[in-house]
Amino acid sequence: MKRFWTVPGLLLCLVGLRAISDAQRAPTSARQSPSNPIVVELFTSEGCSSCPPADEFVRKLDQQQPVPNALLIVLSEHVDYWDHEGWKDPYSSSALTDRQAAYERALGLSTSYTPQLIVDGADEIHLTEPQQMEETLQREASRPKISVELEKVSIDPSSGLQAQVAADAGGRNSKGDVYVAVALNQVDSHVLHGENGGRHLVHTAVVVQLEKVGKLEKGQKFEKEVQLKLRPGIDPLNLRVIAFVQAPGPGKLLGAALWKGGRPE
Repeated sequence: MKRFWTVPGLLLCLVGLRAISDAQRAPTSARQSPSNPIVVELFTSEGCSSCPPADEFVRKLDQQQPVPNALLIVLSEHVDYWDHEGWKDPYSSSALTDRQAAYERALGLSTSYTPQLIVDGADEIHLTEPQQMEETLQREASRPKISVELEKVSIDPSSGLQAQVAADAGGRNSKGDVYVAVALNQVDSHVLHGENGGRHLVHTAVVVQLEKVGKLEKGQKFEKEVQLKLRPGIDPLNLRVIAFVQAPGPGKLLGAALWKGGRPE
């Protein structure tokens, strides 16, 4: 199943999000640093003609950060079921297709489709429904999250990724799986064939590795030195690292942290 999102719908959503930001923005001297992470997962494909507007949308979210007092962490997850339609997406992954299918089961949806946006593991948002999107992002911005930290991150083409990952349930009755995602900051791609043949596409936060590295138990703390081998040919200067804790299911994302450009956010 494909759901077609139009450029007018994209523009409506961006206007709506800017309105949130303008209405809630305090004077610069009084503003606090964004502290509450919101993870926005986009399931997409270079073989899908209705996906480029959604790709552009998450790029804008990443750049503009339009929700006050929140950090929007975007993940572009390229599925592989479009690969037989004339163009094999070089960033597609069967593991990400399986992750989307797990969401469909958990959310009670009838089928997978692209583009699809999932917020904090529990809510779909649609570019053609700006009010629903605004309400969802505002709600998630106000929802308390557990503490997740990424520290001592180092990336080397030969030895791979090393990082210290920590999470703290803070006495809450929360438990979940701990994940680390490695993503490309930006990808420029010239599609030669398929529905997007001849188009130049730009992707943001393209997931190239997603690993479950442990479990956070109720009321406990999690700490682990994580080591991951990177795919050959990856530019370490074009990487970001995301750690997040997700309730089983897959369920709600309980907390997240982003490392980008040599610093945690």
